[in-house]
Amino acid sequence: MRARMRVGDFLVAYLQKIGVTHLFGIPGDLVINLFFKFGRPRGMRIVTLSHEPGVGFAADGYARATGRIGVVCVTYGAGGHNMVNPVAGSFSERVPILVVSGGPGEEERKLGQLIHHQAKEIDSQLRIYAELTCAARVLDDPRRAAADVDEVLRAIWREQRPGYLEIHRDMVERTIEVPESIREWDGVLEFARSDERKTAEAAHETALRFNASKRPAVIVGIETFRYKIQRDVVRLVEQMGAPCMTTVLGKGAFPMDHPQFMGVHIGPISPPPIRKRIDAADLVLNLGTLLTDMNLGSRPPQITRGRSIWAVGNRVNVSFHTYTDVGIRDFVRALGRERLRRHVEHVRYADNLRGAPRAHGRAITVAEMLRELNRFLAGKRGWAVIAESGDMLFAGLDVKVERGGGYLAQGYYASMGFGVPGALGSEIGSGQRPIVLCGDGAFQMTGPELAQAPRYGLRPIVILMNNGGWGIFRPIAEREDLLTIPNWPYAELARCWGGAGYTAETIAEFRDALADAERAPTFALIETRVGFHDLSPVSKKYIRASARKGRIRAVGA
Repeated sequence: MRARMRVGDFLVAYLQKIGVTHLFGIPGDLVINLFFKFGRPRGMRIVTLSHEPGVGFAADGYARATGRIGVVCVTYGAGGHNMVNPVAGSFSERVPILVVSGGPGEEERKLGQLIHHQAKEIDSQLRIYAELTCAARVLDDPRRAAADVDEVLRAIWREQRPGYLEIHRDMVERTIEVPESIREWDGVLEFARSDERKTAEAAHETALRFNASKRPAVIVGIETFRYKIQRDVVRLVEQMGAPCMTTVLGKGAFPMDHPQFMGVHIGPISPPPIRKRIDAADLVLNLGTLLTDMNLGSRPPQITRGRSIWAVGNRVNVSFHTYTDVGIRDFVRALGRERLRRHVEHVRYADNLRGAPRAHGRAITVAEMLRELNRFLAGKRGWAVIAESGDMLFAGLDVKVERGGGYLAQGYYASMGFGVPGALGSEIGSGQRPIVLCGDGAFQMTGPELAQAPRYGLRPIVILMNNGGWGIFRPIAEREDLLTIPNWPYAELARCWGGAGYTAETIAEFRDALADAERAPTFALIETRVGFHDLSPVSKKYIRASARKGRIRAVGA
């Protein structure tokens, strides 16, 4: 990094300085020069897919799997606007993404004419991204360009949310001054600092409350994962000895094969043992748990404030006491330094897969697919599961990934189309081979990005649950014909795209296909044909609970 650099060269050098190695994107005329700078010799590994939403979901999956910043480069207007939905999901679920967009040049803007790809006004895209990011800048002032880049990237890391940089095409080659503070900086991004006195007091009061409790429990949320303290949380939970659960969004943030892990807490539709255990708790410690309807089972928390502690959003609520300016990282570490009385309790893992398994020759159901998948994953290393939205989001809550495996899902924003491209980005970043749980409806949105897998040496296994449409809405639909979609030849398409394709209608066929897919040298797709009205166990419970609360009306209710 030099004292004077061209804007494009400076951006590449800055991103490399903070450890960025991959860039996801699609070239376009208003960003082409910058795009080629990213891909020059000794530059970054460029990952292009077929459509901007796929690129956005892939960068999101990469960031979730690695804990690093995912970087996307797209053109102005038609490219940037296509990225809005993936970035909205990254913002709501606190995923660090940098979106770099091109734009029209200064002379074009001075003429006041409409520029191709422009929507309403030239700065409309900037205003849109200002709503979806923690920091958004247009690099139009050479005197501030370096500082603007620095401020946006630091905000992305500090808040673990997307940021936006718009670089108009005549700025790419403009020479700027690079401040010495940036040149001499070691490239280490830091999280916001907590107030040390408040942190110590919050941790001490929490320890007193915990030591006085007889039936404590811990719920781990997504902030513990975003702020890179998984190991600290495991040590703390082991120090406490209490049973531990995760939220829907936080699934995967705590090891699923840990002896203190009880399963996923979903409010009133949790598995009965989890629901009973939380109801009996005299203290519930919530670490990084976002208060969303998905995390809480579609109703406000039933845990009374007097017997709960919430550490989330840069504050800690200990019963009726609130400590502001206390981040989850510092709080967990401070609590771990307190003297904690170790609780002793035998913990049993609980899921929703009740009942005896069916005979292998019987038609497969979603529940039986989950049983078979858990059997397949038992004891295996190096696998990740990516759950698509819709019924598969709920199905994924009953998947158990062991021995350091990964798990990703858009558990709150829940945009259909995340699964396949998110898995590609995840495998590129982590190297873990992904298994994608995907419905046929979501696959028809972004599933064809699977054809890109051979280009990058990727080997995902897609378990495509084919029930002939958007099945999760059928229990509440007055007209089911509005939920049907064309029946694609999914297994044949996989073979045409250079992968392995299988069709399974029975439990035995699914088990054999999964074993063959594991051995396949390329990606694989297993079209798993289930009943028209079959759903995962959690989906059925969620729909019934929502219908009872009057949020939706179940057909026939």
